[in-house]
Amino acid sequence: MRYADTLSLAFRTIRGNRLRTGITVAIIAFGIMALVGINTAIDAMKQKFTESFSAMGANGFTIHYKNWFNFGRDEVKSRRKGLKEKKSQANIPISRLQAETFTGRYTFPATVALNITGATDAVVSIGDRKTNPNIRVLGGDEHYTELNGYNLAAGRNLNPMDIESGRNVCLIGSDVAKKFFGSNPDLPVDKMININNLPFLVIGVYESKGSTLGMNWDNIVVTSYNNVRRNFTSNPNASFNIQVKVADVKLLAAAIDQAEGVFRPIRRLDVTDADNFTIDKSDSMVSRLLKNLSFITLSAGIIGLITLVGAAVGLMNIMLVAVTERTNEIGLIKAIGGRKKNVRQQFLFESVLISLLGAAFGVFLGVIVGNVFSLVLSTGFVVPWGWVGGGILICSLVGLMAGLYPSWKASRLNPIEALRYE
Repeated sequence: MRYADTLSLAFRTIRGNRLRTGITVAIIAFGIMALVGINTAIDAMKQKFTESFSAMGANGFTIHYKNWFNFGRDEVKSRRKGLKEKKSQANIPISRLQAETFTGRYTFPATVALNITGATDAVVSIGDRKTNPNIRVLGGDEHYTELNGYNLAAGRNLNPMDIESGRNVCLIGSDVAKKFFGSNPDLPVDKMININNLPFLVIGVYESKGSTLGMNWDNIVVTSYNNVRRNFTSNPNASFNIQVKVADVKLLAAAIDQAEGVFRPIRRLDVTDADNFTIDKSDSMVSRLLKNLSFITLSAGIIGLITLVGAAVGLMNIMLVAVTERTNEIGLIKAIGGRKKNVRQQFLFESVLISLLGAAFGVFLGVIVGNVFSLVLSTGFVVPWGWVGGGILICSLVGLMAGLYPSWKASRLNPIEALRYE
């Protein structure tokens, strides 16, 4: 028998046992769908993290309070050996005076921005219309927009006079603007809104930035940090963040060294004291997040492999049943000149074809399911080609391994006894 004849016979046999084939294909497809779907979603998350947390690119860093939200810390400036933590200064947030003093003393050619978080449950209203109490109010300066990856859709940015006076002016995110003014970003400019019943003049509207980690970056109001301290911060000692961006990534190390040298005296640290603040590169958070996502990838691989092992056992059992059911057919093939090799090939082809059908459906469903998640994150269409190829290869091996013993058993049948089998 030629390879084409053997392959054609395998196809006809698969079509003739649709229920059995369908169940096996479904089991294999579920395993591959879990594997590809989860990794497609993870690739979408990686894409979103990179877009959202690397707003300053690789040439920026942030100085923030030591106990600020972290992911198992991988700081740019690790604690130097032999230095002692000064307990009296260990848990003191970065004050406005310290942040502004840093800005005045830092002479490195870089852009410096100060920001502080205000309310996270503010209500924006106009007349009898109002938002849910989920608006975040952030305080920044004239460089906040640039260093946090926002672009103006309409209006102007904060200026030094807004910062110094702390007057009630603000920029609003695209979701807040659409809530009251529709999709035209020019309409909110120079209009009055109420934030927690305080009147504010809208001076600008941000372009949409999307969401990350469940945080909507478009559901915000940005005003000056002095205004936030006066109106939206219940804790007078709330900590400031200092963002720094240099023109060239080659200058980053020197900029970080100078920033540490300038900020240590401001934080009242002696030469023998350890830092009581953290310096993070703007892309370090992305790196930590992606590192943590590797555990999810590993879990997805384990789930998929366990499912595929179960599918392989099931496929082997089905092929063994097929050998028993088709004993007469095997005897006939051998009686008309078919060799052991032809019988082995037929059963191996059937097993591999069933596995590849499962892989095809699993990959398709996995990419679709994973990209449903990417739609939620507002990222582009994602196809994890490495996992797609890996899934197909794994399924081919599963089919091959599951078909080895049944094909060997079929090829060993005595043709005379096989023809007599009922």
